[in-house]
Amino acid sequence: MPHEKLKSIADIGALVCLKRKEQKLSQEDLAGLANTGTRFISDLENGKQTIQTGKLLRVLTALGLGMYVFSRWEQDE
Repeated sequence: MPHEKLKSIADIGALVCLKRKEQKLSQEDLAGLANTGTRFISDLENGKQTIQTGKLLRVLTALGLGMYVFSRWEQDE
């Protein structure tokens, strides 16, 4: 999963869940590290479309995951 393209919030949620479990963290532990609620972590891991970007970035940072910004959109071939 980590080397695959992330195409949706469901893909990001699956990656967060995988990394959280690899680090032996509960959803509650991760929520504390990222200063979010456990409901947000659950919604994120389940691919809920209305998540807040700021909270998402805090979760990714808490898991040690980087995020790259591209200067132009990539198109799938």
